[in-house]
Amino acid sequence: MSRLAAAASLAWLLVLLPACGSRAAKSDAGARVSQAIAKINPASANDGGRVYIKNCSSCHQVDGRGVPGAFPPLAANPLVTGNPLRTIAIVKFGVSGKTMVEGGGYNGTMPAWGQLISDEDIASVVSYIRASWHNDAKPVTLGDVATASK
Repeated sequence: MSRLAAAASLAWLLVLLPACGSRAAKSDAGARVSQAIAKINPASANDGGRVYIKNCSSCHQVDGRGVPGAFPPLAANPLVTGNPLRTIAIVKFGVSGKTMVEGGGYNGTMPAWGQLISDEDIASVVSYIRASWHNDAKPVTLGDVATASK
């Protein structure tokens, strides 16, 4: 098992296992989740990794590779690393219909997360995916989220 797969498995295990006992145990569990996410991708020092694992990884997968024919990859996706306002708008407002990513066709619906997570979380998660899995794009700001919302 690769280090990435092992770290991803550990992150999922820590997210899925309920923290038991005292507040200290819950705090320790949260710290272990943050450490596991940081091992997957050091760019996740902000809360973007946490937001991604909780809200996005079930479809786009922990490694950002998506599911062929069902959920497009975020890793090595020019849409993700291109115009950040478009990526923000997709996360915030959702999108449906046909799209092509890396030679694969997709025809589905990405839910609108804007009513479920804060603009701060949207900025964090978009920054996270733009810097993860060998994506090399600049982070976005809360101001960028506000601009994309107009």
